[in-house]
Amino acid sequence: MFLEIREKGKSKKYYFIHTYRENNHVKRISRYLGSNLSEKKLNELKKIAEQQILEEIKEKNILEFELSHKEIEEYRKYDKNLEIKHLQTLNWKRFTESFTYNTNAIEGSTIALSEVKDLLRGEEKPHNVEDIETLNVAKAVEYIKNSKDKITLDFIKNLHYICFKGTKSFAGNLRNVNVIIRNANGKIVHEGAPINKLKELLEELCKWYAKHNKKYPALLLAAVMHNQFEKIHPFQDGNGRVGRLLLNYVLLQQKYPPINIHLQDRGRYYKCLQSFDQKNDIKSTLKFLISQYKK
Repeated sequence: MFLEIREKGKSKKYYFIHTYRENNHVKRISRYLGSNLSEKKLNELKKIAEQQILEEIKEKNILEFELSHKEIEEYRKYDKNLEIKHLQTLNWKRFTESFTYNTNAIEGSTIALSEVKDLLRGEEKPHNVEDIETLNVAKAVEYIKNSKDKITLDFIKNLHYICFKGTKSFAGNLRNVNVIIRNANGKIVHEGAPINKLKELLEELCKWYAKHNKKYPALLLAAVMHNQFEKIHPFQDGNGRVGRLLLNYVLLQQKYPPINIHLQDRGRYYKCLQSFDQKNDIKSTLKFLISQYKK
C-alpha cells in the first residue's frame, strides 16, 4: 500500500492505494483521503483507509480461490486417502444422533448423548430450548439427507430456520448487528462481515460453488464452503451448526457420506477455522476432515 499525491496548482490531493494481481491482471483499490491535509490528519485517514482496504481484500478472498489443473490434482490427493462407504438406514439413525449431540455440544449444549437419543426416539418430551434445538437439528439432518435443492441464499436461510424455529426470534434471518468473537482471554479472534455485505457475500459464495462443484474435489468444495461461511458469520447466532450442516450438504451432493465433527476435537477444529481466516490455509481443514472421517 502506498500514498499517492496529485498536485494541481497549490492544491494537493491525497489517495491511499493498494495494487494486487487477479487472473493475470493488475488491479488497484483506491481511497481518496482529502486535499491539503495536515500531517496528523493525513496519518489518521491513512489508518482508516488501510483498514477499509484490508476488509475489502478479505471479502474478495472467495472470488480469488481459483486453482490451476496442477493445484486441483494436488488437492485430489486428500480425497484419494479415503475409502468411501455410503450410510445405510440404520447408520443414518446413528449418525443423526451422534451429529446432533456433537454439533450442539460444540456450541455449549449440556444435553448428554443418552438424552439426545431419548429425545430423537420419542422416549422423552422436549422441556426447554436445548431440547427443542436438539429435535430441530435432527430435522435439519433429515432435510439435507433428502433435499435436492441448489445451494442458494434462501437454502442457507432455511437451514437456519429449521434449526432455530421456536427458540430464536431471528430464525432464518440474516443478522442486523455486527459480531465479534473473542477467546477465553478476551482477545478478538474473528470479526464477522459487515451487515451491509452479508447478502452479497453469501450470494457470491453460492455462485462460487455453482461454478466449481463439478471441477474441484469434494473435500475441497466442502471445506471452502464451510470455512468461508463461518468467516462471513451471517447470523446473529447459530453459525456453527448451520455451517456444519452446509459442509455435509456439499459432501452429500458430491456423493460423499457426511462428517461428524466430535466435541473432543473442538479445539483443533477452531484452530483450522482461524488458520483459514487469517492465512487462507485450507489444507489444515482438509487434514482435519479426513481425521474425523476416520473416527
